[in-house]
Amino acid sequence: MSKKVLIVAGDAVEALEIFYPYYRCLEAGFETIIASPSVKKLQTVSHDFIDGMETYVEKPAYGLDSNVAFADVNPADYDGLIIPGGRAPEYIRLDESLPGIVRHFFEEDKPVAVVCHAAQVLSVLPDLMKDREYTAYIACKPDVSATGATYIEKDLHTDRNLVSGHAWPDLPGLMREFMRLMD
Repeated sequence: MSKKVLIVAGDAVEALEIFYPYYRCLEAGFETIIASPSVKKLQTVSHDFIDGMETYVEKPAYGLDSNVAFADVNPADYDGLIIPGGRAPEYIRLDESLPGIVRHFFEEDKPVAVVCHAAQVLSVLPDLMKDREYTAYIACKPDVSATGATYIEKDLHTDRNLVSGHAWPDLPGLMREFMRLMD
């Protein structure tokens, strides 16, 4: 029986951070479902650095259809969860259905992969993140620390069922570890 992976996202999700895991999961034969606040074509963005700027720039990228609204997700139907970064995490974490979805994967010890700004989603679950260890984009270090977790200053880190990556250049290692946890 094929495994099933849930990716939670919204508009302004970083394009590489959703497309790479999405296609990698499909390649592995996993049924891969994208959930968002409402079913729609998501507008992804590209984050990149320009010499001389102290932070990244954002440009519109590709569209990608979501398959299901958060309110209609039964997390028990899924074997693993992926939370990409970009700007989407800052507002999808406010959706009343999303914390319960994410909570399920931690309480059931199912594989969870987070990258970059996805730490903002985990910040709404301080009771589950307390005493955990994970990495994220450096600007999210305060979000990690505010939950009582330890920010790990590495590009990749695995803590039990949680594999975390600093940013999109770390996706090969992140997905390799996520796939190992899915076995």
